[in-house]
Amino acid sequence: MGIVSLCLVLYFWLDSVGGTCSQISALSCDDCLQLGPQCAWCTLQNFTDFFPVDERCDTPEALLQKGCSGEFVEFPVTNVKVLKDQGLGKNSGHTNVSYIAPQKMRLQLRPGSQLTFQIQVQQPKDHPVDIYYLMDLSASMFDDLKKIKDLGSTLSKEMANLTSKFRLGFGSFVEKPVLPFIKITREELANPCRSFDLECLPTFGYRHLLSLTSSTDRFNEIISKQQISANIDIPEGGFDAIMQAAVCGDRIGWRNDSMKLLVFVSDADSHFGMDSKMSGIVVPNDGECHLDGNNEYSMTAHLEYPTLGQLVDKLVENNILLIFAVTKDQKENYENYASLIPGATVGVLASDSRNILELIMTSYKELRSEIDLEVLGNTEGLQMSFTALCQDGTITPGHKNCTNVKAGDVVSFNVTVEIKGCLGGPRRFSLRPVGFQDALEIELESQCVCSCHQTPETNSSFCSRGRGALECGECVCDPGFVGPKCECTESQDQVSDCRANEGAEVCSGQGECFCGQCVCLPSSFGRVYGPYCECDNFSCLRFRGELCGGHNRSCVSSDGSVCSGRGRCVCGKCECSVPGASGKHCERCPTCGDICSIHRSCAECFLKAKEPSDECAVKCSSLHTAVSNSTDFEESRAAPCTLQSEESCLLSFSLVASDHGSIIYNPKLYDCSEPPNAPLIALGVCMSVLIIGIALLVIWKFLVSVHDRKEVAKFEAEKAKAKWQSGTNPLFRSSTSTFKNVTYKSTGQQKSDVSLGR
Repeated sequence: MGIVSLCLVLYFWLDSVGGTCSQISALSCDDCLQLGPQCAWCTLQNFTDFFPVDERCDTPEALLQKGCSGEFVEFPVTNVKVLKDQGLGKNSGHTNVSYIAPQKMRLQLRPGSQLTFQIQVQQPKDHPVDIYYLMDLSASMFDDLKKIKDLGSTLSKEMANLTSKFRLGFGSFVEKPVLPFIKITREELANPCRSFDLECLPTFGYRHLLSLTSSTDRFNEIISKQQISANIDIPEGGFDAIMQAAVCGDRIGWRNDSMKLLVFVSDADSHFGMDSKMSGIVVPNDGECHLDGNNEYSMTAHLEYPTLGQLVDKLVENNILLIFAVTKDQKENYENYASLIPGATVGVLASDSRNILELIMTSYKELRSEIDLEVLGNTEGLQMSFTALCQDGTITPGHKNCTNVKAGDVVSFNVTVEIKGCLGGPRRFSLRPVGFQDALEIELESQCVCSCHQTPETNSSFCSRGRGALECGECVCDPGFVGPKCECTESQDQVSDCRANEGAEVCSGQGECFCGQCVCLPSSFGRVYGPYCECDNFSCLRFRGELCGGHNRSCVSSDGSVCSGRGRCVCGKCECSVPGASGKHCERCPTCGDICSIHRSCAECFLKAKEPSDECAVKCSSLHTAVSNSTDFEESRAAPCTLQSEESCLLSFSLVASDHGSIIYNPKLYDCSEPPNAPLIALGVCMSVLIIGIALLVIWKFLVSVHDRKEVAKFEAEKAKAKWQSGTNPLFRSSTSTFKNVTYKSTGQQKSDVSLGR
């Protein structure tokens, strides 16, 4: 029986008893667990006497069929363990009341698995409420102070209908007292309102004025004593004040079990982040409490404004809900801030704060009517989804909140947790309703390590008389020994036993040789197996349960050729030989032509050569192609090819696929054009040059002649017009000259003239 036949027999037998886990080789118990939640590992010692080591990893059912009983199967299951569950509310009978159940649990998940559990949340009755009123005392809020002088009394009266455990506190803010936010002249520092003919307090950052108290009279008294201050830019330092109110819990007096509401009142935007760099303040906000002995923010001129991210962290950490009470023109700004802060709401404040009571009550009732889960802690590597089961019976997948909840109502949430792979360590996180102090604490572990590693049998006799430890059914060999049972030393050379034949790769290049036996390496494409790792289950597709459909023509491409004419068929699959070719049948080749063009060079070489040559043999063998002059072939299997050769001839042949490549039948060249007559072409070129030269010369002579004739005619015309006279001849000069002797004097005698001839 040949190797290919042996592979197929072995594969079908293993496939009939194997499960999905054995399709990808796993060589250890830990690797097996990571393949999927359905995979198990057989720890039976003699299991490998009948199966390869990678067959230890399979489904529990498949392992049982292979003879591995349940006591030898390592199969951790996903589970959830509730560590604390004392019930909901006061009816639970516990001293420490909790409004979420359960309170603590541990999850253990296999990679690729998911687990769903349910939590319940009750909206508490008569829940303690702490409200801290944080007010902007810049000059523009002057009229607002008058309107809220009785706020403590009216707010307390309204809240009494909702809870008997209500407390109020008060703080104020303006701006950082540094340039360019204020004027720093001596007069302006003492009275920043002097330009408005008003008396006001020096500018300050944040002051905590009243810790949370149930005394409404004390609240009203503190408000009545407040005075405004001023700054010169529009945004205020409100976020500095929010940060200090959130982190200075001991000074503010927040209760652990209360609903903590921070009411932020302002008619302007707020500075945040790096705005303070304008004043030279570059030290980032540290998120710590910095109230001095006078309950004033001592680092206002030294630390930057907090960023929105810092505010979110501290508000969530301290479980504080923020209510922005701002004027209409600032509503959009603070809605953008609120969208980033869990549980934050925005209400429109009248210009003089006359509606502040209504705004606080509306926001409080809105917060109390909704239960919204938030996830806190380390959830890296986890995928979580929620389904809300609300008090009215509605079930909403993908949501973790319920609305219109009344005091005493109980809502539930189904939480699904999934991990895709092994985690680096335990994940600890919590689920908490926004505004609640109670939370469900969760610890999650990934099950990626087999428990059988915890009880190894050291110096086991099974491992060649103590050459290693027996763990999970396998031998972990001591240094210097190798092999399934540590039977070989590292110096022994038995690599030749791991080759299918002389010259072949060790373990077919898909495994490692141990003591003369191949251990096949895992493959992401499927399962590798066989005595020499020469078989796999992913090179051919199945059809009706049979590998390659039970046929051997797996290499024939859609055009009838073997491997698209760009490779050869080896063991039922194509090995592409043409550069750039790829695909199951070498059908993809961006740089190749069609099937006929590929074989043109081989056919042309065969026709040109008078006798067989090495050049033609190389061209044809590289394409796994043979050439035959015979016309005896099966035309139904032939691909007719007609194309132009390098000499502009028409080349025709028939291409037939065979099991070992392609065959070119009956190649022919026809309609070849005659070669050009070189002497005639040369003569024609010379005659053309000569004729053109003569023509140019004649044209030049003609033009010169015409030009000369024009010049002569012009001269003649000018000559005919000329009229010569002696009196006007510019060339005529008289032949006599007259001279006068200026020194001669004669009395009574007349001057004499002397005329001389020339």
